[in-house]
Amino acid sequence: MKVSVALQQNVHFKATTGSGHDIMMDGPPDLGGDNQGARPMETLLAGMGGCASFDVVYILRKRRLSVVDCIAEIEAERADSEPKVFTKIHLHFKVSGEGLTDKAVGKAVQLSAEKYCSASIMLGKTADITHSFEIIG
Repeated sequence: MKVSVALQQNVHFKATTGSGHDIMMDGPPDLGGDNQGARPMETLLAGMGGCASFDVVYILRKRRLSVVDCIAEIEAERADSEPKVFTKIHLHFKVSGEGLTDKAVGKAVQLSAEKYCSASIMLGKTADITHSFEIIG
C-alpha cells in the first residue's frame, strides 16, 4: 500500500492513494492554512470510520442481512500536549435495512472493534475506544 502527499500551497496538501484517489488536507487559518481541505487528524478519524463501517456492512451482508444504510458518527478527544494523540474515540453506528436485530448488529460492531478493523485496533493503542449503535427504521 502506498500514498504520496504533495504540498499544494501554504500548508495545503494533496494525498494521492495507490488506488488513484485524491484527498485534500489543509491546516487551520491560525496555523497558515487556507481551509482548502480536511485537517489531517480528521482524515485519520475518517479512515477509521470507513474501515469500521466497511466491516460492519460486510459482516451483516455476509450473514445475508439487508443493509440499506450505515452511518458512523465519530467523536474524539486529543491529548492537551504534544504529541496530541487521540485519547478517547466514540463510534456510533446508525444502521438501516431489512431484518436487522440488535444481536446481529451488535455482533458485527464487536467483531469489527475486536478483530477486523486494523485502524481501530491501531488507534486503540493510545485511545480508549467505545462503540454504540442504533437500528434506524
